[in-house]
Amino acid sequence: MITSINNERIKEISKLNNKKYRKEKGLFIVEGEHLVEEAYKHNLLVEVYSLNETSYENSYIVTESVMKKISNLDSIPNIIGICKIKKEEEIGNRILILDNIQDPGNLGTIIRSAVAFNVSTIVLSNDSVDLYNSKVIRATEGMIFNINIISRDLFSFVPSIKNQYKIYGTNVESGTLLKNVEKVEKCAIIMGNEGNGVKKELQKICDENIYIEMNKQCESLNVGVATSIILYELGR
Repeated sequence: MITSINNERIKEISKLNNKKYRKEKGLFIVEGEHLVEEAYKHNLLVEVYSLNETSYENSYIVTESVMKKISNLDSIPNIIGICKIKKEEEIGNRILILDNIQDPGNLGTIIRSAVAFNVSTIVLSNDSVDLYNSKVIRATEGMIFNINIISRDLFSFVPSIKNQYKIYGTNVESGTLLKNVEKVEKCAIIMGNEGNGVKKELQKICDENIYIEMNKQCESLNVGVATSIILYELGR
């Protein structure tokens, strides 16, 4: 049993709450039974730290004070896992591009919807919220392990795929009604920042803008909700 918060391994794990250190080590933390199980299913689980014995390999029992040291939750979990960051895969035919998404809950929701509606790859802009932020991970409900997610400079990435994919932008005021959008095999959909939408420079690169028809009393939809509707409609 690990009882000291000054244990060298515990100090190392605590550093994984820092984005720069996560990137350097290629590791991140998940908290709770469900997320640990999902990481295990995808062969990404490296170590487990828990308050009780487990059946996982490389599992260590810790005290509540140690768990509090390494956890991001207000109420400490019974178990946390140290996971490897997934290797990048081929981007496939259906790409979802996220431009400066800032809210961790929104990103988590979008990841879940992307898995549900068969997106091949999510491309995060470099100025979006950190994918391995603890709130993002919890909001994905484990779906972070089920999809290819990469980070890119969008001003380089979007032009690089323009001749291979039809690129859809999103605009709350103009464009093609979602229900009238032609479905194509290879497409990329750009969803924008919660307050400002898709950057104008990126909109200029798009082949077509999409908007969702809705009651005029509602000015706009939450980006997580809007993304889910668009992915569902284009996947039908």
